[in-house]
Amino acid sequence: MPTRTARTNWTGSLQEGSGTVQLVSSGIASYEVSFPKRAADDADGTTSPEELIAAAHSACFAMQFSALLGAAGGSDQAIDVQADVTLGPDPAGGFRISGIRLTVSGSAAGVSAQDFAGIAEQAKAACPVSKALAGTDITLQVSG
Repeated sequence: MPTRTARTNWTGSLQEGSGTVQLVSSGIASYEVSFPKRAADDADGTTSPEELIAAAHSACFAMQFSALLGAAGGSDQAIDVQADVTLGPDPAGGFRISGIRLTVSGSAAGVSAQDFAGIAEQAKAACPVSKALAGTDITLQVSG
């Protein structure tokens, strides 16, 4: 299996500095990062580790869910996944990711709403990013 790589170049102190995250493996993009903007409500055109984790988690969950829906006989799948990653204070000092909420809606022909929700729970447990973030409280909301 492949290894994927991203790189960040940072210049300056935490509060005054900034960096650039480069998606090395795909080569498709570079993104600006800044701690003050990371901790602010308005990201003002910069990304953050939490947003990148949210992107990874929503994509991974969607793929895992699609596979499990197919294995359950679901066809004509249409799913929408959102991951909300929250940064908060760490009681031990500094910050930590205090939670991740996955929200999924959609449908698959041949899969009841009850089975859809059950398969979503299975996908949450089986998704490799969920497994990697096992120390984080990951919740799931399902509609559809």
